[in-house]
Amino acid sequence: MNARIGWRLASIVVGGLFILAWQFIASAHIVSPVYLPGPDRTWTALVRGFASGTLLAQLLQTVQRMLLGWLLASLVGIVVGACIGLSRPARAYLGPTLEFLRPLPASAVIPLGIAFFGLSDGMVLGVIAFGALWPTLLATVHGFAAVEPCLYEVSRVLGMSRLAVIWKIALPSSLPDILGGMRLSLTVSLILAVVGEMLASRTGLGSGILIAARTFHAPDLYAGVVLLGMLGYITAQGLFAVEARLLRWRAVR
Repeated sequence: MNARIGWRLASIVVGGLFILAWQFIASAHIVSPVYLPGPDRTWTALVRGFASGTLLAQLLQTVQRMLLGWLLASLVGIVVGACIGLSRPARAYLGPTLEFLRPLPASAVIPLGIAFFGLSDGMVLGVIAFGALWPTLLATVHGFAAVEPCLYEVSRVLGMSRLAVIWKIALPSSLPDILGGMRLSLTVSLILAVVGEMLASRTGLGSGILIAARTFHAPDLYAGVVLLGMLGYITAQGLFAVEARLLRWRAVR
């Protein structure tokens, strides 16, 4: 407990030093204020944006797209990954195809999404789901494929059904891999939500940051970037908490 508190305090100190250095560089005009406003101006822009409701509306739109794309990718990734991971022939036949599709950057699929869906929310959602699919899918395949074979032998001795084996043996054993993949997918979803909003001009933090950059409103730009960082941190910590609760049996073991 003392070590955890010490590391937490150290991280706060490092963050405080970063903000002080940022303020010093901005106040000393080492970088032009047009490009680098200080934390004070950024904070003022944050407060003003939330007071007017603009930043809140943009934040909600980005969070909605991020979560929808992430949930869709997680659902497809877990179901398809479980089917592939449980079948050795499926892994042998589909493995090369998965390895071919996995390295494809989601940004390369954006022109294809625009061709099918236009500059719409459907395009943004499709790109997010495609990019966020692979970490969860591949982690699920690995998790189900790595289940201890002795457990399957025990299930056959006990006369367990296929569904019972999946629910009581395979899924709990692969859950650490699945949750790790979902956590990475959530980060990818946030990145692609912002990129999609910029390209499709959809309401959200991405388009707000792009407009602020084009109009040289640096405080608004940095306020959006800071808000994205806070959103990423909060969602990651939330998933860590869920993972710790679902996997508390590992600590007990």
